[in-house]
Amino acid sequence: MLNRRLLLMTTVFGALAVRASLAGKAIAGETFAVMHTEDEWRKLLTPDQFVILRQAGTENPFTSALLHEERKGTFACVGCDQKLFSSATKFDSGTGWPSFWAPLDHAVGTTNDTTFGMARTAVHCGRCGGHLGHVFDDGPKPTGLRYCMNGLVMTFHPASA
Repeated sequence: MLNRRLLLMTTVFGALAVRASLAGKAIAGETFAVMHTEDEWRKLLTPDQFVILRQAGTENPFTSALLHEERKGTFACVGCDQKLFSSATKFDSGTGWPSFWAPLDHAVGTTNDTTFGMARTAVHCGRCGGHLGHVFDDGPKPTGLRYCMNGLVMTFHPASA
């Protein structure tokens, strides 16, 4: 019986540790212009948005309403409305997530992400620190970068006519 309890406690604490390491990995120790408690974030975001933006989750590919958004305008962070990307830099990467070859100036930050045994570069909002996705070096010219973003944590603001 003691072994079962120990196994259960180890499993629970291990799961909590993994979740905690994912929950703030990109923003640990940093201060941003927009900050909220976890409870405040949960009230501001949908459950899916919370998992992605605050716990570094990922939406399923080909499910984002923004994947096929082709109007002129800007894409902004759902957590703080920081403008992140111009539609002029959006392209179809075929990956199933909205992709851009460059962010707007000073809009995003990056950190090393080694979760799940992979070496990637995570992208977060420069204003609230929310996880947006990852950037890869297999994009089109002129930058050669592919900012592969989660559409659930962005909103689209059409350009005014």
